[in-house]
Amino acid sequence: MKLATLRDGSRDGRLVVVSRDLSRCLPVMPLATLQSVLDEWDYLASSLQVFSDRVNASDEGTLPFDPKACLSPLPRAYQWADGSAYVNHVALVRKARGAEMPESFWTDPLMYQGGSDSFLAPCDPIHGKESWGIDFEAEIAVVTGDVAMGATVDQARKAIRLVMLVNDVSLRNLIPGELAKGFGFFQSKPSSAFSPVAVTPDELGEAWDGGRLHLPLLSTLNGNAFGKPNAGVDMTFDFSTLIAHAAKTRPLAAGTIIGSGTVSNRGADGGPGKPVGEGGVGYSCIAEQRVVETILTGTAKTPFLKSGDRVRIEMLGADGVSIFGAIDQAVEASSR
Repeated sequence: MKLATLRDGSRDGRLVVVSRDLSRCLPVMPLATLQSVLDEWDYLASSLQVFSDRVNASDEGTLPFDPKACLSPLPRAYQWADGSAYVNHVALVRKARGAEMPESFWTDPLMYQGGSDSFLAPCDPIHGKESWGIDFEAEIAVVTGDVAMGATVDQARKAIRLVMLVNDVSLRNLIPGELAKGFGFFQSKPSSAFSPVAVTPDELGEAWDGGRLHLPLLSTLNGNAFGKPNAGVDMTFDFSTLIAHAAKTRPLAAGTIIGSGTVSNRGADGGPGKPVGEGGVGYSCIAEQRVVETILTGTAKTPFLKSGDRVRIEMLGADGVSIFGAIDQAVEASSR
């Protein structure tokens, strides 16, 4: 199934089932929201499948699907926790600033708790001061059902209900000061944006192995290819491991969102990857490109986002069709 939430003037929007080609959608149960469905997934999923079969078989009773009419699939969530599963990204960032990476980073996942009360819609603008160092981060995320405290990796895997894309917006120039306080991110991590559509794992076919999504994640900046790393490659911790990590000391409520962190691939020689224009897979955030520039030349040349810039994040299936729809955001920077 492919699910989306349309704007209807309410906080949580109106749930629709979307056709596989993202051309049309079908409203489902009156007053249903994605969160209400997740709360009763075992009972309601079969009913949703009936709507999904209908929207894929015929256009009768359907509406044209417009990503610009969408909120985030979950416009607000009980919990949003973002991991850093691609340890290559962490290693590069630390190397650029001359910091040694603890060996434990390869065995114990990094994770922070983000703000989940006000997600951006997939085509909403990114607001902020250019002096803050506005950056995008292209990621994968999963939405869980209820997860018991102390859940095993296998139990965590069975709790994955949906998969979607994320732009985890970061304010790079605010991060060092916040981390120096020893209390983690807050102001440096504003509202994140999610793809127009969230999909059940079965929609991903062989690309989904139960914990990783083996397809390139495509990012463009102002229409130019920026990154196409494969999300299934160099993912040190799969989603099952990340979920079990999050549930070590607490239960997770249905509707919890777990992010992968910035998707990042090593270069062919195991070192920093190359930009797309130089035959590499590029990067899923500006910071990583700046890090590689610093490592190779001693100077970061690529600027962070400025007013008028546009970021697009998308993933295509083997048939070339967009799976989740695109996160497509312009930057509306302000001096205030």
